[in-house]
Amino acid sequence: MAAERGIPRSAAKSDSPEPPAHWEADVVAADGGTVHLRPIRPTDADALVAFHAGLSQRTRYLRYFSAYPRIPERDLRRFVTVDHRDRVAFVTELAGEIIAVGRYERYPDIDDAEVAFVVADAHQGRGIGSVLLEHLAAAAREIGLRRFIAVVLAENTGMIRVFREAGYETTRHIEYGEVTLEFTVDETATTERVMREREQRAEARSIARLLRPRSVAVVGASNDDGKLGNAMFRNLLRMSPDAPLYPVNPDARHVHGVRAYASVLDVPDEIDLAVVAVPAASVPGVVEECAQRGVRGLVVISGGFGERGSDPDERDAGRSAQRRLVASARSHGMRVVGPNCLGVVNTEPGVRLNASLAPLPPLPGRVGFFSQSGALGVTILGEAARRGLGVSTFVSAGNRADVSGNDLLQFWETDERTDVVLMYLESFGNPRKFARLTRRLGRTKPIVLVKSGTATAPVAGLAQTTAMEVPEISTRALIEASGVIRVETVSGMFDIALLLSTQPLPRGDRVAVVGNSTAIGVLVANSCAAEGLRLTRLDDVGVEAGAAAFAQALRTAVDDPDVDAVAVVFVPPLLQGAGDEVAEAVRSVAEGSDKPVLSTFLGFEGVPDVLAGIGDDAPPRGSVPSYPSPERAVRALARAVRYARWRFAEPGTLPVFTDVDLAAARDVVHGALAESPSGRSLSDDEALRLAGSAGITPSLEHPTDTVGVELAVFDERSFGALVSFGIGGVATELLGDTAYAAVPLTGLDAERLIASPRAAPLLSGYRGNAPCDTGALADLALRLSVLGDALPEIAECRLTVLATPFGAHVTDVAVRVAPPTARADSGPRRLRGF
Repeated sequence: MAAERGIPRSAAKSDSPEPPAHWEADVVAADGGTVHLRPIRPTDADALVAFHAGLSQRTRYLRYFSAYPRIPERDLRRFVTVDHRDRVAFVTELAGEIIAVGRYERYPDIDDAEVAFVVADAHQGRGIGSVLLEHLAAAAREIGLRRFIAVVLAENTGMIRVFREAGYETTRHIEYGEVTLEFTVDETATTERVMREREQRAEARSIARLLRPRSVAVVGASNDDGKLGNAMFRNLLRMSPDAPLYPVNPDARHVHGVRAYASVLDVPDEIDLAVVAVPAASVPGVVEECAQRGVRGLVVISGGFGERGSDPDERDAGRSAQRRLVASARSHGMRVVGPNCLGVVNTEPGVRLNASLAPLPPLPGRVGFFSQSGALGVTILGEAARRGLGVSTFVSAGNRADVSGNDLLQFWETDERTDVVLMYLESFGNPRKFARLTRRLGRTKPIVLVKSGTATAPVAGLAQTTAMEVPEISTRALIEASGVIRVETVSGMFDIALLLSTQPLPRGDRVAVVGNSTAIGVLVANSCAAEGLRLTRLDDVGVEAGAAAFAQALRTAVDDPDVDAVAVVFVPPLLQGAGDEVAEAVRSVAEGSDKPVLSTFLGFEGVPDVLAGIGDDAPPRGSVPSYPSPERAVRALARAVRYARWRFAEPGTLPVFTDVDLAAARDVVHGALAESPSGRSLSDDEALRLAGSAGITPSLEHPTDTVGVELAVFDERSFGALVSFGIGGVATELLGDTAYAAVPLTGLDAERLIASPRAAPLLSGYRGNAPCDTGALADLALRLSVLGDALPEIAECRLTVLATPFGAHVTDVAVRVAPPTARADSGPRRLRGF
């Protein structure tokens, strides 16, 4: 609603050039609904007139500083015909109608531009102005503009707040009732923080719309036992949700005793969530009807889309249909779970939603679960109930065409009913964003991941002679460095989840064993040694010990300052009934302990009733998990120890380099790709310019007393950008002694990376040699991290370095650029593409 004033009006061009394709995006608004943002087109003239006519008199006055009842023809031509460089305009659409317009226009001969936007009255307060400002600022940075200027009426407090709360450092000048705001459009740590906070709130609300519907329609609900719609509606009824249910079936008057409707359009009340279980060919029509009714979200159980068939033509047709499905839904403000999914579950009191094909709903609890596989999801929910693991929310994403695991991470971050997150993934949709979100969420809530895939992860886009592989051991370390507990099996996932959901985190790796079997106690001791845990106490109370002896020994172990966790081993004696008494004693001590207590009660798996605390739902905090073998108990504890070590460690801060010129780096990379779209190696001159833009200068000196090392940043399909570090030498190559870290690196991350290789002692004065300047090596790693984070087109940038006591001398730079294998996680907010 700021005005565009004082800018010379040049004649509008008759033809508007094509804008950059990446300027178009689907975006989640602040209330969780979706909108579509794109550059304006000359063909938008009529739609723009209609938009303007729908603005209230007050809104027009605040935007144009006058009544401005209609757009003159000359202004209209100018508004819709822009050059996408010095004059840029974006429209935001919902259901094909313009609901907001934002634009900037460059002042002649300088790198400043005036910015303005206006939002339809009905959509004000949805954060759309902030979204427009983000995308306009990104476009301005891309073409080299430096500063925005906005002129706003002093009474327009809402618009002033949009500019001031965007994170930019603004200067303001008030004169004659007008406020002039000026700010640079550079990305800063503050603007990124503000943008990420808004992204989290918006995406969390978009998931909440799916998981907390006020009403649910099941399209395809049926009385036929052989149809998915029958199972879906029956499961919804069985959970007795608070939201009203509407079966939709043109051939039935009632479904399971509930009045049915011929179509969504016939349902008399508002619909929040539509569950779609009809043949794939009928889905587009259902989506259109849902759009007409203002449905807020879709769960598409139907298959026959991106997963369809092995024939390439059939598969392409399915993917095309899937893209159209998501595009149609998003254009009308809806998010989509699926298609080809199991559904969603929310056990929250007041919701009680089982919009899934799982025949038995899970126990209510405090564990959130996301599964990419629908078939596995059914098995997992059943196993969770068998082991006594309670679930807060569950989402099976199926083809993951829209809603993904990243969206659920955003939701669970602020969901007060979720303490632990479980994920089964077959691939990462946006690995860079996944790493960012898990690093943040993992600081407050544990994330347990089962990821299917190969043992090694080849780097796509690299020439055969430079191809790199990340070994499985490094893959696990990379994931855990993001705060994620990776397990190999679903059974292992439940083992650690039971511990995390019932017991406090261990503060160290010192373990005590309290038991009545020396043999089993030795097994625990051996397992601790194998998992890198330290056994500091072993109390054998004897096979005939009763509940009192167990309680006393356990209490003593818990109170021992040299103990961080206690494993209880119990072999049932011949005396009947003793097991229940011992279990009661163990649970009683564990409930008051601030250290984790876990057990091996032979024959029990999960949390049996005798070890469970008192609660209406799943076993609550203080319950003692039991494992069928000491090895599994200790393995779960070891993972909890590693996670706790990461969580309680100082995270470090991201560096700020004043001598890094990312605009110059983009020019080099994009220039090379413009010449060779499939990618190529940079020339020596190009590689030097790219390195120089990051503040890295190769040296012609070859000092003595050096250690040769290699640093590289490269783009990897599963993780995004990685920085690798290794010390030169044949032995290092043979042993694969290379360390990896996920971008972006903090200062502490870089220090740990340099110290990680087994040959790292060569840098710290091995055999009396002078220690090398590891701080200079860490600085190089951080600069590579900045490059890799900003430019996913860098397939590989490798530095050959001589480490000395007085610095690090870069002797060679080799760079290859290629179309990125992983999406960027920078720039203005946007939903992932299709």
